[in-house]
Amino acid sequence: MVAGAISAAAVTLPSSASESGSPAFAHLDVDSQEVAAGQHVGLDTAGKAAAGQGKQAAGKAAAAKASAAAARAAAAKAQDQAQAQAQAQAKIQQQAAASPQQVAKGMLGQFGWSSSQFSCLNPLWGQESHWSVTASNAGSGAYGIPQALPGSKMDSVGPDWQTSAATQIRWGLDYIQDTYGSPCAAWSHEQSDGWY
Repeated sequence: MVAGAISAAAVTLPSSASESGSPAFAHLDVDSQEVAAGQHVGLDTAGKAAAGQGKQAAGKAAAAKASAAAARAAAAKAQDQAQAQAQAQAKIQQQAAASPQQVAKGMLGQFGWSSSQFSCLNPLWGQESHWSVTASNAGSGAYGIPQALPGSKMDSVGPDWQTSAATQIRWGLDYIQDTYGSPCAAWSHEQSDGWY
């Protein structure tokens, strides 16, 4: 483009005055090959710029892809957590719907006892509290299914000790294990001494 317009044109520029005082002129010839070479340099620069833009676009695409993958992973994790919470809530609801005896049977194995120990635990707590979560002894202040004395001791297992059969039973089984070793040993003591 520029080469055609300036092709072999002579550009005259004023120069400073010579020693004789007359104006001197310098001639600048612009060769069309030099202009074409300049255009070639311009094209090389444009090509490099385009390549740089291509790399930037590829980098942005890779970043977007990584971001999308991270978002999918976060969504999957959130879904897993929601499912785990739902399962935990369902378990709590099942325990709430279960009788205290069923809850106690389910916990025996956690203390290393066989299900046969329930044959001793059932009459023990049946005699103590009739398996009532709110059973209280006006004379001693014992409270709940295991008749903890005072009832507030059961707070060590859970803050819902006044109303939760599971919390009271866990505390009671801990107490039996630490004091007697097994429900049958506790029942034996109850039968001989009238308390455990």
